[in-house]
Amino acid sequence: MGKKERTAAIVLAAGSGKRMESSTKKQYMLLREKPVIYYSLKAFQDSFIDEIVLVVSPDDIEYCQKEIVKRYGFSKVKSIIEGGKERYHSVAAGLSRISECDFVFIHDGARPLVTEEILGRALSCVKKFKACVTGMPVKDTIKIADKEGYISSTPERKLVWMVQTPQVFDCALIKEAYDKLILSEKDLLKEGITITDDAMVVEKFTGQPIKLVSGSYENIKITTPEDIITAENFIKDRENRISSR
Repeated sequence: MGKKERTAAIVLAAGSGKRMESSTKKQYMLLREKPVIYYSLKAFQDSFIDEIVLVVSPDDIEYCQKEIVKRYGFSKVKSIIEGGKERYHSVAAGLSRISECDFVFIHDGARPLVTEEILGRALSCVKKFKACVTGMPVKDTIKIADKEGYISSTPERKLVWMVQTPQVFDCALIKEAYDKLILSEKDLLKEGITITDDAMVVEKFTGQPIKLVSGSYENIKITTPEDIITAENFIKDRENRISSR
């Protein structure tokens, strides 16, 4: 029997959530009586994932240790660490703290509706392709605008996806990509290049193709107050489906 492949997850929860119009950071707002961050951690805790690194703002480390990890018994959270100025700094910090593993799942803590089914599909995909990103095909027609706000092109809808997290990578591959990113950071800033997700880092610094794998239309990111209501409805629907089985 071969050696079991080891998986780690980096859950990012260091953002401020300015668009929520709330004094409470979005990852700690209550969603059906539990903090938003609870749900993604619960999904990873109950899955095949071996280790979780939680990345938060420095002022939130003690709160997360006591009120999130300890309170809800998230034993797979091995480290709670301080995030960086930009998202990619937080990911780099998380990568430096994970134990030796085969695959790394990088997930936004503000996506509470990730499921074990999504994680399973992503694991199967990364084993085959080394790098994959969850997402879903867009439902609407998309227009590309020029700098003056006029339509410049209309991409074929079936080829356009909404990208989600988790984004999942071979561990050596993602570490190589982030090492190169940090070394090149000053040059990227000078060129005005903005890094918005992990797939961009892998594409730019390793040339590795990224495979898209189905997430879920329910796997939304909590960004505005309306998203809390939507997420609550999705959770309620899930509970109803489970109880009716």
